[in-house]
Amino acid sequence: MIEILHPGELARAKDTGALVADILRTLRSRSEVGTNLLDIDRWARDMILEAGAQSCYVDYAPSFGRGPFGHYICTGVNDAVLHGRPHDRVLADGDLLSLDLAVSLDGVAADAAISFIVGDARPAESVAMIEATERALDAGIAAAGPGARVGDISHAIGSVLKEAGYPINTEFGGHGIGSTMHQDPHVPNTGRRGTGYKLRPGLMLALEPWVMQDTARLVTDADGWTLRSATGCRTAHSEHTVAITEDGARILTLPTQG
Repeated sequence: MIEILHPGELARAKDTGALVADILRTLRSRSEVGTNLLDIDRWARDMILEAGAQSCYVDYAPSFGRGPFGHYICTGVNDAVLHGRPHDRVLADGDLLSLDLAVSLDGVAADAAISFIVGDARPAESVAMIEATERALDAGIAAAGPGARVGDISHAIGSVLKEAGYPINTEFGGHGIGSTMHQDPHVPNTGRRGTGYKLRPGLMLALEPWVMQDTARLVTDADGWTLRSATGCRTAHSEHTVAITEDGARILTLPTQG
């Protein structure tokens, strides 16, 4: 299903997006050496419920997962790149942590992800990989406007990632979003200009460049959810929800000021 939202729904989406961004910002500030992934999940739960919002993850049970996800946030450490199920793990100095959060508020969902290094260590390759996904996200957003096509976004994202030297997996990527978290169209992280669905004002997309250091192959963890790099290399993931407007793509998942 491809959903086109009316102006009132887009106004609510901005509130949902700000909530997602504010929660991620708070979780980033609290995630330090010694933090347990289960604590991050608990903090996310508390903030979602306090805001009167609903988790898009707790009861989520798609074909690619094993039963309901059962947690409030995806937490990926080092080689875990997507759908990371929180578990009893304590963060160490230099860990690369990815947090992916989707919530629904007043009937509209928003989805965003950030990656960052925990503690004082700054492994150069990890920092470069995170920055590459952020640049690719910026390029994808810049390519998204009314009249553009999904392939234009995919090409923009893929060009940045390829130039940085990363293999690209197309099994998972960006997606439509609106009254539910995952909708059509699929937005792969590489593609051809001028192909795919033509963007229209009112469409919302979650764009999410993600990469693995030296492979494009994923393996599924024993938990049935967490996707890891097949070689054990590090990974990174950046994501924003955007709304297509007459003037281009407007980022919805930006934190409130202050």
